[in-house]
Amino acid sequence: MTGDEWLVLGMIGGFLGLMLLGIPVAISLAVSGFVAGYLGFGPSLFNLMPARLYGVVTNYTLLAIPLFVFMGVTLEKSKVAEDMLETIGKAMGGLNGGMGMAIILVGVLMGASTGIVGATVVTVGLLTLPALLRRGYAPSVACGTICASGTLGQIIPPSLVLILLSDIVGKSVGTLFAAAFIPGLVLAIIYMMYMLLLGWLKPNMVPAIPAEERAQTSGKQLAKNLVMHVAPPLLLVFAVLGSIVGGVAAPTEAASMGALGALLIALVARGLDRKLIRETLHGTLVISAMVFFILLCAQPFSLSFRGLGGEQMVHSLFEMLPGGEFGAVLFLMALLFVLGFFLEWIEISYIALPMFLPVFINYGTDMVWLAIMVAMNLQMSFLTPPFGWALFFLKGVTPPGVTTRDIYVGAIPFVSLQLLALIVIFQFPLLVTWLPDAIGW
Repeated sequence: MTGDEWLVLGMIGGFLGLMLLGIPVAISLAVSGFVAGYLGFGPSLFNLMPARLYGVVTNYTLLAIPLFVFMGVTLEKSKVAEDMLETIGKAMGGLNGGMGMAIILVGVLMGASTGIVGATVVTVGLLTLPALLRRGYAPSVACGTICASGTLGQIIPPSLVLILLSDIVGKSVGTLFAAAFIPGLVLAIIYMMYMLLLGWLKPNMVPAIPAEERAQTSGKQLAKNLVMHVAPPLLLVFAVLGSIVGGVAAPTEAASMGALGALLIALVARGLDRKLIRETLHGTLVISAMVFFILLCAQPFSLSFRGLGGEQMVHSLFEMLPGGEFGAVLFLMALLFVLGFFLEWIEISYIALPMFLPVFINYGTDMVWLAIMVAMNLQMSFLTPPFGWALFFLKGVTPPGVTTRDIYVGAIPFVSLQLLALIVIFQFPLLVTWLPDAIGW
């Protein structure tokens, strides 16, 4: 191995070591990248750094991130999710596992309207976990369902993961949104089939809402609630995604209209006041700043990796793998799955993925299919113990008596279901490519 290759390995090892010491991820990226690059080339390597940083902050596509975050935080802070959850829960509560299916449906709607895993898991956990336990749901099943439904926002558009992946793989946001639509629904259907199967085999673990409680809400009132509480967010989602996928509006334009629509829904549902606006702006600022700070700090790392010959090392590694293109895809999926135990999706997206992308470009791999595979794999990182963020989010709002073991045990079946969905997409790429091809993307 050459000296530069040892520097590449040292840079990666230094990054992981700094993280283990508790240094924030963004700082770990920047420090390890600057040190390795300076040792290899001196200050000359970083003459390109201003242009790269400028390219990130002026990327028109990335402007959609704070707008979509604002849309999601507005709907979450205005309690629209609470109304949706209560209405859908009562509509499906007569089935064994019906409340679990309702939570998954709300996860789909929340994912399509917010795309923020933490907000969805915390909101759904606070609202439903005590009620599920009171109605006899097994703690592990209740926790697993809430965590899994909260992560659906990572694959169902508009997802921050898909927006960033579009920038990495060089495909339009609309293309990835269209490509992810069917796989996201497939995953949600797999979750719901699991709940139905559980309700059939072990009804005592997922009992139905008692008939007396359901009778307190008439059919007429339930229909009215569906129109009042579920229809507006649903129409907003279809308007935003439809305008992007249909080519009517750019992602940033659709995101700005989505933000305005979320404000109007909040105004009608609860009323806008100074507290709601302040909390929404603060939440949007914190999330957006975190995402962009990591993107900026990833630039010295990626620049040093490329300048020191890291890409050639990766090419050599993949040439040693059996199976050609499909062997390389399987290796990448396995590696991302393992990294998901320890790293967040943003670091994996902007550090691990660009390392391997040139290999798949040489193979001629369909970048849209690969991006959706990666997105679904990254979604699992939120559920995989011991460091799945969705598990941590839920633990912070669990009532007394619910243990960390309950949360971990409940998440494992859903990780298996996500693996099943990943295998389905791997075997049937048409699930990813059909919709973008059908609409001409």
